[in-house]
Amino acid sequence: MPEPQGHHSPREIHLTAPVPAEVSPALPDLPHVEEKWASPGHELPLVLEPRSADVRLVDLATEYRSEIRQRLLQYGGILFRGFANSTPETFRTLMTALSGDPLEYIERTSPRHEVGDKVYTSTDYPAAQEIFLHNEQSYNTTWPQLIFFHCVTEPGSGGGTPIADCRKIFQRISEETRRKLQERKYSYVRHFGGPLGLGWREAFQTEERSEVEKYCRSNAISFSWGDKDELSTRQIRTVSTRHPVTGDETWFNHLVFFNIQMFDPGTRKAMLSMGKDRLPNNTYYGDGEDIEPEIVEELRAAYLAEKVVVPWREGDVLMLDNMLVAHGRESFKPPRQIIVGMTEPLAADS
Repeated sequence: MPEPQGHHSPREIHLTAPVPAEVSPALPDLPHVEEKWASPGHELPLVLEPRSADVRLVDLATEYRSEIRQRLLQYGGILFRGFANSTPETFRTLMTALSGDPLEYIERTSPRHEVGDKVYTSTDYPAAQEIFLHNEQSYNTTWPQLIFFHCVTEPGSGGGTPIADCRKIFQRISEETRRKLQERKYSYVRHFGGPLGLGWREAFQTEERSEVEKYCRSNAISFSWGDKDELSTRQIRTVSTRHPVTGDETWFNHLVFFNIQMFDPGTRKAMLSMGKDRLPNNTYYGDGEDIEPEIVEELRAAYLAEKVVVPWREGDVLMLDNMLVAHGRESFKPPRQIIVGMTEPLAADS
């Protein structure tokens, strides 16, 4: 299906000339690397570059895992840039050194294919489509705490990864809107089997209806089967949560990302002509009522106000705390290959 289109913000900053800055004295020393900011006044992402060509990223991650993880908690995202030995072959080893074994991609909402042992391509949507900011699998009852991206091939042009601090997004949303959505929650409704979106077999990675039903019952998802091998699901989720380590309250959901109001008027009209109950994705209040367009717009604006775009260089690795930082994708001209891995499953009731 078409993805909701992103919109450029006047505060969008392209990471082209990192500015050296002092790291907080509360953080332990991290030798062998230069620490830089994306831009003055913007501490996301923190950029780590090697002081010499013989600094190996996997070795650095293994020896200074704690120091790197403390920086991730403070800033939300770290870009490792300029490490000569950063390759697809070392990417999985790096994830394991910093976090643990990568996770399988289950309850899919976008097409991807596996390129290695639980290492995937980034979303396989056409190059012209932008992908709006979101937190990976925040619609699940269990989501990855960390997500890693590795640039195998630089984009021909465009193709940066927008990121945004979800703690700051939370603060930008009006108290009235926050309170309303926290009280009413939101529901994510999917329809599988129509002309748009993934089929249920790809989404749930099984050929068996019984396995889909088992998964749904275990993950607080209501479901119903229709004619012609169609499936509809509904799950009610919270819009915010507290980080399990920092205690920060963070805006963590897919409410805006999947809402029909995010499409341009022409696309929205065409999709609604199928019938609202046949939309591949949409979001509502938890009680099933439509979310007002002005609230969707307020939330969209909060994301865009905090957006920073990370342009890719071959060999880059971007590590994000998935609960602290949202991510998306700019449109691009090929070639572009970014691979992804997710780690550290965290349950909603943790």
